[in-house]
Amino acid sequence: MNIQNVNHLVHAYKIAPWRIQRQWIGNVLLMVVALAMVATLYLDVTSQAGITGREIQDLTASISASQQASADLQTQLASLTSARVMEQRALDLGFRPMESGEAEYLVVPGYSVLEPDILSSAPLLQLSKLTIPPEYNESLLDWMDKKIVTSSRGIQ
Repeated sequence: MNIQNVNHLVHAYKIAPWRIQRQWIGNVLLMVVALAMVATLYLDVTSQAGITGREIQDLTASISASQQASADLQTQLASLTSARVMEQRALDLGFRPMESGEAEYLVVPGYSVLEPDILSSAPLLQLSKLTIPPEYNESLLDWMDKKIVTSSRGIQ
């Protein structure tokens, strides 16, 4: 730039000082808009976090209320099915305790009683049939002894 151009710019700003003022006002307005955008973004993130936290609190309270209601229902069921209450309900319906001579057994021809699997001897037979390979019955010392003996025989 030559001196004449610089003098021309200085002269232009001296004649119209409002240009410098307009630049300052533009810069200040730009800063205000940038700060407003940052503040808006901050408020949006903060409000979303607050809303999510409140939803979590509501769901936790709902879970707690559901667990309490479930426990109450389980308690009611336990009291309704207790032996004393069931006996009283049966008596109210006209039932009475059975005497030992009143029992009648019905014999069904061809019916055989099945034994439960737990009492059957099948699992014991299956275990005895299983054979464990000798490699798994050998201790570390036995294995090392066998290796030493076989290696010493190979050298001679």
